[in-house]
Amino acid sequence: MDQHWRIGVDEAGYGPNLGPLVVAATAWRAPVGCDLYELFAEAITAASTPGDARLFIADSKAVYAPGGGLALLERGVYAVHDVPSCWLDFVESLGADGDGWMSRLAWHDGFNPKLPLDACSENIASAARRLSGMIAAHRVGATRIAARMVHPAEFNRLVAEHGTKGAALSHLSIGLARRLSEQVAKDEDPVAFTFDKHGGRNRYGALLQEHFPEGWIETRDEARAVSRYRQGERFSFTFRTKGEAELPVALASMTAKLLRELSMKAFNAYWATHVPGIKPTAGYPLDARRFKAAIAAKQAELGIDDDVLWRSR
Repeated sequence: MDQHWRIGVDEAGYGPNLGPLVVAATAWRAPVGCDLYELFAEAITAASTPGDARLFIADSKAVYAPGGGLALLERGVYAVHDVPSCWLDFVESLGADGDGWMSRLAWHDGFNPKLPLDACSENIASAARRLSGMIAAHRVGATRIAARMVHPAEFNRLVAEHGTKGAALSHLSIGLARRLSEQVAKDEDPVAFTFDKHGGRNRYGALLQEHFPEGWIETRDEARAVSRYRQGERFSFTFRTKGEAELPVALASMTAKLLRELSMKAFNAYWATHVPGIKPTAGYPLDARRFKAAIAAKQAELGIDDDVLWRSR
C-alpha cells in the first residue's frame, strides 16, 4: 500500500490585537488518496453529537465556544499528542517557543498549570487507546504535531519585515510546515501539504520557492477556492478555503486554538492581579481597546512597552 506524509497547517489568533498568533501543523503517515475521516470513522468524528464517545476533531470554531471550557479541545489534541504534565511541557513538546519569547513576558512568569485543565484524563486515555488500535489496524504511521507561538513584539517585527500581516502568516505557516516535514519524513518520502487559505491570497508560489529552494515550484492552479503547487514528484502543496474539512488541518486548528487560549489565561490572570475586577479579554479589536484603556495606568507604572503588549495589525 503506497503511503505518504499528510501535513495540515492552520492558525488561531490572526485577528486579535492582544495575545499571540499561533500556527500549528500536524503530520499523518497514511495511504495515498484516502480520506482520514473515513479511515478513522470508528474513532474520530467531524460532527459531534451528545453521547458520541469518538474524538471530536474539526475546525476549532466548531469545537470551542468562548466560556465553554477547554475540555473538547484538550480531549482531541491530547488523545493524538499524549497528555502533557503541564503547560511548559506542552509548549516544549511542540517546539512552540523555540526562540524563548515567553520568558520575556511578565504574564508568563510563573504560569505553569497542570494539564489537562478541563478534560478528564481517563476519558482522554480511553479515546487515545481506541485511536491507537485503529492506527495499528490500518497500518498508518504515527502522527506528529508542531506549533509556533508568535507574541506581539515578534509579530510586529515580522509584519514590518514582510509588509503585511497576511504575508507574515504565510511565511510562518510555510516555515512551520517545512520544519515538521524535516522532522518526520525521510529524503525519499512524498509529502502532501494542505494549508487553510491565508485571507484573500491566491498566489503562494514565490513564498513556497523561498522556503523550498531545492527545486522549481510548479503552479498547477491559482483560484479563489484552491491554489495547488508541486515540486518534482515528492512535494505537493494545496491552499484551500475551509481547509479544516481535512483531518490534519482540523487538528492543527484545534492545537493552535488550545495553545492560544491557555496563553490568554496567563495574560488575563496577570492583569487581574494588577487591576482587580477587570473583565478578561479574548484580545479581539473592540474588546482589546476596552481592556488596554483599563490597564493603561498600571501598564505605565509597570514599565511595559506597547510593542510587547499590542499587535500593530
